Amino acid sequence: MAAPAHSPAALASPVGAFTPDALEAHLASLAGAPAWWLERKRSAYARFEALALPTRNDESWRFSTISGIRLEGYEAGARATETPATGAFDLASAATLTFLNGRLVARTALPAELASRGVVVSTISEALTAHPALLREHFMAQPQKLGSAKFAALHEALVCDGAFIHVPKGVEVDLPIVVVHSAAGAETAVFPHTLVVADERSKVTVVDYFVSRGGGRHFACGANDLYAGHGAKITYAAAQCWSPETLSLQFNSTVVRRDSRVQSLNLHLGGKQARHESLSQLQAPGGFSEMLAVTIAKASNEYDQRTLQIHQAPNTKSDLLYKNALLDSSRTIFSGLIIVDPDAQKTDAYQSNRNLMLSDDAESNSLPGLEIQANDVRCTHGATSARIDAEQEFYLRARGIPPKAANQLLIFGFFEEVLSRLESQPLQEALRKLIREQLAL
Repeated sequence: MAAPAHSPAALASPVGAFTPDALEAHLASLAGAPAWWLERKRSAYARFEALALPTRNDESWRFSTISGIRLEGYEAGARATETPATGAFDLASAATLTFLNGRLVARTALPAELASRGVVVSTISEALTAHPALLREHFMAQPQKLGSAKFAALHEALVCDGAFIHVPKGVEVDLPIVVVHSAAGAETAVFPHTLVVADERSKVTVVDYFVSRGGGRHFACGANDLYAGHGAKITYAAAQCWSPETLSLQFNSTVVRRDSRVQSLNLHLGGKQARHESLSQLQAPGGFSEMLAVTIAKASNEYDQRTLQIHQAPNTKSDLLYKNALLDSSRTIFSGLIIVDPDAQKTDAYQSNRNLMLSDDAESNSLPGLEIQANDVRCTHGATSARIDAEQEFYLRARGIPPKAANQLLIFGFFEEVLSRLESQPLQEALRKLIREQLAL
């Protein structure tokens, strides 16, 4: 029996606005792209078409608002008429790239000294010609394991451009590299991407800033790939500030090699429904992955966080700390899994999700988990949900601080444990500024 015209089943199109004609229009816009890149996009679109939309029966989408995942009504590849300000993220940087609706509109070049040592801060479209081997090896090289294979395939098929960052062996970049991904125009679909390859014993900090210009309803389907070679150190921070009407899906893939360290911090402030999937693979002894997140959930918005820490080699360490503050009738979902392979003895893995409940109508769902196949490991996981400590609130109010301001200060203090883990004080302060603006501090 056919579903009624008004039912969710009738409204949900498996491709929505992203039809075969939209793919062909996108491919036609990629003048000069190599044949292998175009073929890869066609193959990705075939996977997107073949895969079904998520349903309530999918365990990897448990607690998610499935009815909000609709692909109709968006325009991929929309060209904006405005040019965003390049100083959108308040942080001194080694170089910047600014994308508007998936196209590069502004950049600041690397210092000559770093460029002469082989550091590359470029675009994916430029890397297709200048660095095809690195792009083939690392662009979306890891399979999706957290439920969004369909949307990752859509991203691969329709991504216009993105950031390509390569730091050669033994080179350290002291100042952050900032990438601004902007969306503008009603019903615009964007596919932001950042690829970071840090070779042996190199060091780099990369910041992604996602922002809507002029508000409006957007569809953001983004990805980033982080590869840390032996002894390398990557610090990655992302600030998600999409409009309150945006549907956002973001996929992170991190590969950690021998004695390397990757620290990632994701700040979630925008979007009506935002899902973030983070996969970290520790592939060689001595690797360390630190996964951090801060979320301010307001109104009726939903933040869906899925994580996977895979220990594939002995003597590796991972540490995850996700903190959410929930106001109004907002919802958060955290589903995290630590997997320890049979050969990954001496694994040291942590996972913690903490929720600060600031409304009787807010809802948090936490599903931490372990899958351990080795016998000499130390793994801990847990989740908590609690209100503001009454004694702390009384302490502030007894000193003349109004209730709203007292709550805002306590929320800010709740996040400090995460922000203070960043080594860069200027980066900490740039993220604090965004939080203050969100909390009106």
